[in-house]
Amino acid sequence: MPIVPHGACPEPVLDAIICRFIDFPKFRDLFANEELYFRRTDLFKEIDPNEALPPDDYVRNALGLTKYDLRDEIALNNDQASNRQFSEAKYIQCWQMFEGETLDMWARYGGGVAIFSSFDLLKSTLDAMPDEIMVGLVRYGDQGPTRYNVIHFLFMKRKHFDRERELRVVLTCYDPVGGGNRHIGLNGFPHREPLDRENPLHEWVHKCKRRRINLKELVTEVRLSPWATKEEIEEVNTWIKGKNFSCPVTQSDLTSPLTPTLEQFRNLGY
Repeated sequence: MPIVPHGACPEPVLDAIICRFIDFPKFRDLFANEELYFRRTDLFKEIDPNEALPPDDYVRNALGLTKYDLRDEIALNNDQASNRQFSEAKYIQCWQMFEGETLDMWARYGGGVAIFSSFDLLKSTLDAMPDEIMVGLVRYGDQGPTRYNVIHFLFMKRKHFDRERELRVVLTCYDPVGGGNRHIGLNGFPHREPLDRENPLHEWVHKCKRRRINLKELVTEVRLSPWATKEEIEEVNTWIKGKNFSCPVTQSDLTSPLTPTLEQFRNLGY
């Protein structure tokens, strides 16, 4: 099914270089199974409580609600809980627009590897999937659209995250018998978040989706971190050789005797 275009998710140019920084367990999983992993959007609230949600003030302005007015704050709760449940049908995979390496990005994944590709190759991979999929560049900041559209906020993050330069893939898979009232308590009160104990998701709503791909057609380079050990370099080359891939295996451009160790870098407070 071809990618679904949407004004909320502008695409980069087709020949744009993209990459994914991943740790070694994820690298092994990717090359062993040749599957793309999509995580359910609402689970990202563990890292960012506002993931895929509009700012409260934006919702108030869009719906004409008054801050601190009891009825309006209940209406805000109801709307944001509905937005959260909307995100439960959306599964995300994150890539990065490659503009150069940083030690900070490598440090987030404890070294690991970076998988390189181009947007046109990723797009061809996604087009072959049976799912409804959107893909686009993430916007950073709090400026929402003129017209309230929750899809916009699937492709929006706080300014704090702008160094990620994220390209986001969103796969849609609805619960065919799921409702939108999991945030309503037994007393009828609309809570801010879905009530997972009182009204749990159905057991068939999974935390992730995995989709089989032709990895050889997607990956153009595998790059190791500046802290890669000899054993890690050998392991990556073994995977590439075992899969009969022709893509190059390289080491980070930041590899240097002057590069601080991973421990030293983290001690700097990054």
